[in-house]
Amino acid sequence: MRIGELAGHTGYTVEAIRHYESAGLLPKPARTVSNYRSYGPQHLERLQFIRHCRSLNMALDDIRTLLAVRDAPDQRCGAVNAMLDLHITQVGQRIAELRALQQQLQGIRGLCNQDQAARDCAILQHLSEVADQKA
Repeated sequence: MRIGELAGHTGYTVEAIRHYESAGLLPKPARTVSNYRSYGPQHLERLQFIRHCRSLNMALDDIRTLLAVRDAPDQRCGAVNAMLDLHITQVGQRIAELRALQQQLQGIRGLCNQDQAARDCAILQHLSEVADQKA
């Protein structure tokens, strides 16, 4: 299949497929007599694997590691376990940061509970004071 067809099957753009190819995540396809790229089922399956990894917010280097282990089925998967453990820890840290941000925003939101002139808005005043302190 041609690259446009592959893009249609995977939901990726042609540019994204070429990017994954140049990044070494997707093997170079065969070429037709007229020099078009010719992708096979293995490219489709690999792009679906990449898409699933990206949906889990994995970085391209992590996906590269996963693909390398996957491409060597006799290899041990300890590196995969360690990488996923690190990813889980990083996600937990981001969740904690987002919760702290949510609490901070809720505190700021509680400063103004009515629709009033902007000059009297405690939220805007607070944000201005904090900006002045950081400058």
